[in-house]
Formats: sequence, structure tokens, C-alpha cells
Amino acid sequence: MTSRVLVKNISCEFSLHPQQRCGFRKAQRKPEIRKENPEQNPASDLGEAAAKKKTHPGSSVPPPRKPGQLFRPLVFTVGFTGCSFGAAAILQYESVKFRVETAMEEAKEEKLKKHEQSHDTAYWHNWWNQLSDFQKQMIVLMSVVDDWWSRKTEGQKTVMGVIALNTVVLCCWRIPYMQRSMLKYFTSNPASKTRCLPMVLSSFSHYSILHMMANMYVLWTFSTSVVSLLGREQFLAVYLSGGVFSTFISYICKTATGRLGPSLGASGAVMTVLAAVCTKMPEAQLGIVLLPMLSFTAGTALKALVAFDTVGLLLGWRMLDHAAHLGGALFGLWYISYGHGLIWRKREPLVKFWHDLRRGPSGGAPPGGGGDSRV
Repeated sequence: MTSRVLVKNISCEFSLHPQQRCGFRKAQRKPEIRKENPEQNPASDLGEAAAKKKTHPGSSVPPPRKPGQLFRPLVFTVGFTGCSFGAAAILQYESVKFRVETAMEEAKEEKLKKHEQSHDTAYWHNWWNQLSDFQKQMIVLMSVVDDWWSRKTEGQKTVMGVIALNTVVLCCWRIPYMQRSMLKYFTSNPASKTRCLPMVLSSFSHYSILHMMANMYVLWTFSTSVVSLLGREQFLAVYLSGGVFSTFISYICKTATGRLGPSLGASGAVMTVLAAVCTKMPEAQLGIVLLPMLSFTAGTALKALVAFDTVGLLLGWRMLDHAAHLGGALFGLWYISYGHGLIWRKREPLVKFWHDLRRGPSGGAPPGGGGDSRV
């Protein structure tokens, strides 16, 4: 259902041709040397060829493994996950506080409107008549858009922001002078010098339109359920942390097998969302768009996806990043089973600290810092 693809040979498009750097003299000298030594030892030729292949970016010979390179990604994964949930707790506090203050202001305004209701109708009628036809059409259009937006669930509104970010990154891939930066920061590769920041950015990166549409469709399908279970802020923390954790699992498998290469896609984070919903509601009925007659439970779907990615990982299938898929599913399963109680339900000290920092120790009870009915 989701796919995190492996990028192959993209970097070859940006390497300078040897003749552009060194001229044509060295290219003419090589065949002359080989002609002068027809009885050269073939074993030495193979050794030199193997040494060259090890440094060639498109070589099938695995590069040397360096497990020490995973230390910084590990620290980044732990730190980013903690910061994500900490920021989510603070954002929930601010969101609840804003809604409470807005409700109080609306109540005051409602009392004032009752005294001026007789004058409001005439005022707005005159104001409408003074507008031009273009202004009236724009107001009607804005009203239609507002009605459309208000009919969307909180989960759909939140996921629309994620889809917008993925769309912007997809467009950036089409800009020629941004290709080097996109390869450096928006593809994850344990062999790259930049390993930490791409763990986040690659979760919003797609080179193929179909790849992005598939991932975003699955995310849109589960958006209402997951946000109703977790809330908007907690969902964003789980989504981002799942993307980083899945990339770290991909780093481990690539380093262990020596199959280093860049990957990109949101499927690790999407698998986290899918696994969280399927773990919380295993009996929910799911289906496939192209096969409406086929239905199955959410628990069965999760087991089938995990089995498929496990087989792909063991058999060495390289079209998809199966390790990232499994990492995302593992994080979603762990968070619903244990992580929510270990992380989110123990956020109250942080919220109180933020409340005291903002309002002072004499302030009232922090909104959103107590018990949470979700999950």
C-alpha cells in the first residue's frame, strides 16, 4: 500500500565527464600502456579493477561497512523524538488556551450583538449594495471555500498541510539548479556525510508523482481515524518520529548488508500511522479502491504488510525500502501498545513548566496538561 523507493544512479547525472576535467591526453595514454604490456599479469588487472569499482558510485561491490557512522543518527533519532513530543505537548497547551480565550471573547461579543441586532441588518444591507460586482463574487467564492473547509474533519485539515509540503518538495525536484541540494538533504543515505537532517526531510520527499499520490492517499484514508484517536498535535509528533525512526532502521539494515544507497519517501511515516490505527482498531473493516468487493480487517492488513516487507527484506528485494516500512510499522505498534503511556501521559510536568514560564506560578491550572481522553 505504501512505498519508500530506493534512488538509483541519480547522482550520476551530476558527475562531470572525465574528459571535461582532464582533457583528452590521459584518455589516449591508457590504451598505449596496455599495448606495450601484452603479457601483463591478469591477476593484477583484476585487482586494479576491483579497487576502482570500490570507489565507483554505481559499483555493485559493497563499500566498507562503518557501524560507527550510526552513532549520530541514533542520537538524532532519540533527541528528535523527544523534542517532537515535547513540542506537541506545548502546542496542545497553546491550542487549548487559544480556544478557551476565543470562546470567552465570542461570548462577550454575542452579548453586545443582542443590543445592536436591529441596526446590524440595515448596516450590512447598505454595505453590500455599495460593493462592486467583482467584490461580491469574491465574497461569494470565499464563502463557498469556507463552507468546503468547515466540512472537513480535523484529521483531513491536518493531513492537507502534510500533502502541501510533499507537493512543494516534489516541485523542487523539477528545478534543475536545486538537484544537488535535493540529493544532499532530501534523500537518506548512511554513506552520505549529511545523515541526520535527511532523516526528517526525506519523509516529505518524492521524485515520482505516482509515488507521492500512493503515500498521500493512504495517509488521507487514515487521517480522520488517527487524529480522532491521538489529537492533531500528538499525531504530528507520531508521524514525524515514525519517519525518523523508520529511516534509522533503514540505516542499520543498509550498513549491515553493505547495500548503501539513497532512499526517499513518506512510506515509513505512513506505515507508522497505518500500524497505529490497525493496532488500536484491529477489527475495523478495510478495502481496496480497485477491488471494492474485497474487504478485510485492519489487523489482517497490518499482518499482511509486515509479512510482505519481511520477505522482501530477507530476499534482498531492492525496489522498495522494506526495512523502513518495517521500522515505521514497528514504531506505530510500539507507540500504541507502550509509548503512549510512557511518553504522552507523562507530559504534565513539561506542560506545567511551560505554564509557569508563560503565566507565572500564580496562574491557574494549565489547559491540556491533565488527563487526556484520547487513546
